[in-house]
Amino acid sequence: MTMNHPGHDGGPQPDPRMLMEAGANPTWFGRVDPRNYLPAPGTAGPPGQLWLPALPARQRRGAGTLPLLITGGILAFASLLLTVPFLLGNTGVVGFGIGFIASLLPLSAVLLTVYLIDRWEPEPKRLLAFAFTWGAAVSIAGTLLIQPLFTLAAPRGSEEEFLFFMATVEAPIVEEFTKSLGLLLLLLLARKYFDGPVDGVVFAFTIAGGFAFTENILYFGREIAESTDPATDLVGIFILRGIMSPFAHAIFTGTTGLIMGFAARKWHTGYSVFAFVVGLLPAMFLHNRWNSMGADFLVQYVLVQVPIFLAAAVGIILLRVAESKLTRQRLLEYARAGWFSPVEVDMLATARGRRQAVRWAQGRGRKTQMRRFVRAATSLACTRQRILSGRDVHHHQADELRQLGEVPALRAAVLG
Repeated sequence: MTMNHPGHDGGPQPDPRMLMEAGANPTWFGRVDPRNYLPAPGTAGPPGQLWLPALPARQRRGAGTLPLLITGGILAFASLLLTVPFLLGNTGVVGFGIGFIASLLPLSAVLLTVYLIDRWEPEPKRLLAFAFTWGAAVSIAGTLLIQPLFTLAAPRGSEEEFLFFMATVEAPIVEEFTKSLGLLLLLLLARKYFDGPVDGVVFAFTIAGGFAFTENILYFGREIAESTDPATDLVGIFILRGIMSPFAHAIFTGTTGLIMGFAARKWHTGYSVFAFVVGLLPAMFLHNRWNSMGADFLVQYVLVQVPIFLAAAVGIILLRVAESKLTRQRLLEYARAGWFSPVEVDMLATARGRRQAVRWAQGRGRKTQMRRFVRAATSLACTRQRILSGRDVHHHQADELRQLGEVPALRAAVLG
């Protein structure tokens, strides 16, 4: 593999805008500014040779996600010191235990959904763990600390008026703010892995799933501790929170994650913070509307909440389709450079192709190797999209060179 650079013979450097391939902007999902377009390694240079960009001898290397994980671990531990006593004080040991077990079912539904959404380009498990613990512990503790400030401003005319204010004003503002702070940290400190709307939805759903898990322990456990008919009341609230609305928090925070994910395409700190602020507004609004449902709950649930859920499902499907198209376009650019065949692109960039490839490899004892090949190709397509964003180009080109260097060995492992 020859390491050359365009113009290595002393000729002029090509204008990237003139090299931009047709179809390089497949959808609104991954639009590229022509000024940032760079040819895929291998698209230039003498015939029969693969061109790889010349990079500086030393590349800027950050500390990765370690600072984020250390910070998250410290905050989670400190948060548990506040959250666990609060839960036990409201539920008792028995209520806590039953509430914990009952809360696993709606949590499983949310995490299964995260898994299905995230299958195309899986996020690192360490970051998903950070997101979950942020939602389950840190955002809960943050809510408990900020909540007293709202009690000072709450109306005191009657207990009903006070509770309505806390449910429709305090809860949407404080809970969405504390949950979404975790998203902001992920976007700022793990930018390499948070670079699109699907990533935003995945991280938001995971944070929200953790938050709802802890909140459900409180609600379920409190029914056991305070009710005169705990079994009946537990079933009633479980139907409401565990069956009818396991995705409520996920949809609220998911809107913030979606907006922040689109902003992540800009790779700009200012856009990220602005998207955080803007993204809170629809999340707070949806949260407020949910908590405001009263005597006509069932009517509003059917006419408003169910359509919102269906719209969210359709939106996620469209995002996945766009992600597939983007992967295909970027891999086609590598294919034109000689790294993949057109047949391989169809296999790697479509859900059907992937399923067929895995089944074929499984019959030859190469299922694991095929999955690694698929993951590597998807990651490579994402790396190219980061390069075309125009920020930290040399840093991402270093990743690209490493990933391209692994492609032949991964292909050979599949073929045996």
